[in-house]
Amino acid sequence: MTSFLLDRFAALDSAAVSDALDRLGLPPGVGGLRPLWGPAAIVGFAVTVGLEPRGEGPAGAHIATTAVETADGESVLVVDNQGRTDVSCWGGILSLGATRRGVRGVVADGVCRDVAEARALGLPVFSRGAIPATARGRLQQRSTGEPVEIAGLRVSQGDVVVADETGLAVVPRHRAEEVADIAAGIVARERVIADEVRAGVPLSQAMHDARLAGEAEAAR
Repeated sequence: MTSFLLDRFAALDSAAVSDALDRLGLPPGVGGLRPLWGPAAIVGFAVTVGLEPRGEGPAGAHIATTAVETADGESVLVVDNQGRTDVSCWGGILSLGATRRGVRGVVADGVCRDVAEARALGLPVFSRGAIPATARGRLQQRSTGEPVEIAGLRVSQGDVVVADETGLAVVPRHRAEEVADIAAGIVARERVIADEVRAGVPLSQAMHDARLAGEAEAAR
């Protein structure tokens, strides 16, 4: 059954979540990772994978396979390839395996390949772009389930990941309810403001920093 917490975040977007994180003094959302095919938005609990350049010695499990095998229908695979753009860190067979597990999407700090396969499977993949160069012989798995860094954001296993066409926001799991409450309030205020603008209220009157921050409501 889908988590009620994820349902709450699914009703939000990365901008509202970023504003809520800002309000709490937590790292806000970031840009730079884009959906590889079509409009996309994903919300889920992070399953983390850390990658590194291939070293000497026998090859271990193929990158990300162990993480995929532990994922479920509430998961977003989060792949840390340190922003590299010269080698793929996610591909078509991984996309197939992920969809078989019900994974909601992939966020990779790197580049990916087999975009058409991900599109055909309906799997949202966010990354820095696409490249055909294989990971075989070039990358190895450093960790799974351990904290990683994605586009400058620290992501721990189980954190809430919100990714859409605007950007990426990561919510520490133990602050998720608090962030969702604040973000929902921000969305509600902005809807009221937008309705007023549509009704003809001057933009300078309807939209100002104190009101957007909720200060006017708090003062009542």
